[in-house]
Amino acid sequence: MKRLGLSAACAATLAWLVVPAAAQQQQQQQPDQAPQSSSDTYRQLDLFGEVFERVRADYVEEVSDEQLIEAAINGMLSSLDPHSSYMNAKSFRDMQVQVRGEFGGLGIEVTMESGVIKVVSPIDDTPAAKAGLKPGDFITHIDGEPVLGLSLNDAVERMRGPVNSKIKLTIRREGRDPFDVTLARAVIKIQSVKSHLEGSDIGYIRITSFNEQADSGLKAAMKALKSQAGDHLQGIVLDLRNNPGGLLDQAIAVSNDFLDKGEIVSTRGRHTEDAARYNAKPGGDLTGGLPMVVLINGGSASASEIVAGALQDQHRAVLLGTRSFGKGSVQTIIQLPGHGAMRLTTARYYTPSGRSIQAKGIEPDITVEPARIEKLAVSEGRHEADLRGALKNTDAAPAAPQSSNDNKPNVPPGTQPAGPKEPGGVDPNVMGTAEDYQLARALDMLRGIALFNSTRAGN
Repeated sequence: MKRLGLSAACAATLAWLVVPAAAQQQQQQQPDQAPQSSSDTYRQLDLFGEVFERVRADYVEEVSDEQLIEAAINGMLSSLDPHSSYMNAKSFRDMQVQVRGEFGGLGIEVTMESGVIKVVSPIDDTPAAKAGLKPGDFITHIDGEPVLGLSLNDAVERMRGPVNSKIKLTIRREGRDPFDVTLARAVIKIQSVKSHLEGSDIGYIRITSFNEQADSGLKAAMKALKSQAGDHLQGIVLDLRNNPGGLLDQAIAVSNDFLDKGEIVSTRGRHTEDAARYNAKPGGDLTGGLPMVVLINGGSASASEIVAGALQDQHRAVLLGTRSFGKGSVQTIIQLPGHGAMRLTTARYYTPSGRSIQAKGIEPDITVEPARIEKLAVSEGRHEADLRGALKNTDAAPAAPQSSNDNKPNVPPGTQPAGPKEPGGVDPNVMGTAEDYQLARALDMLRGIALFNSTRAGN
């Protein structure tokens, strides 16, 4: 089962492949290069055993063998890269529950950076989102205790707890002094797909995470939008902002829902035989080829980047927003019978054009920074009709001006974007609303395309 991303309060935006024990043994028997000599290996293992026994015997406090072994394994894996780690049996069970779309916690996707916890994205309608946490925030303390020195799993475990229990996080955000946020833990139920019509002609679909319901939720959303709009549907906005990732098979399925042909993504690892390529199936485009705009930002990671990269490289959609997170590696989750599992980075993924977006992200076709829309305190000025002696319009029935309420997210007359929001990206509470500046620009583009197409058809 291949996966991308961890659900809330876990390491964010990882690609996973669960490998059974038999396959592990087979992989271990087929190295691509000669191993170290046995004597060197045994010498290093003797060193580990000596340190283990000395800590076990002389450390100031008694520590169980299980604690020492788990810490040693996790230290070995976490030293490789930010996404490799060890999960004990409890953590592995929690992860399996989380990816089904319902779990307990704060509702944030996190990763480790420079020894502290970095927020990849808050999840919509969760305590973290309601408290105003933003992509790019750093969590430096948990209940007053510093995060520095903790492993990612340890920090995540401390953020978990009974439903309704309180937790205090110390946040460091660019442009602000450190501040504290108190949250109440909750049962997190993710509705991964949300949709509505903008006006009567543009479908808006937001995917908050690629859990097991993403593809079925998208199909249901498209069916509802077509039913509501009838023959008037002119385009689709796919909102992947603040989407930290999820299941690889769901990312492929969602991409296929907008593509009729072509490659979606490929993965390449250390072993050439492990390379894989995933292609769209003919007739998969649910929209019938309607124009599309995909919204991305710095909180769009992993599975989100697979979808955005595929639609961009296949020239199926225009990407609008800001550069994505840049998570382009694949982790394999290897079950360890009787213990838990290890998460090991085993491959990189590539967009159809062969791009690796690892640590680079995907650049949008049109960069639009997040901003808020404000009403300007100015008059609309004078018009021709206000001039003394102006000629009258002789048309039988003057066309009534379009109400600004018809297209609520568009910037109405007398308004302007009032500058970018504070660092960390778009406010989750305005995403998909009339105050969403990036969405307003996407709607302008799609309506412009529709107008252009109707003008050409009329000629």
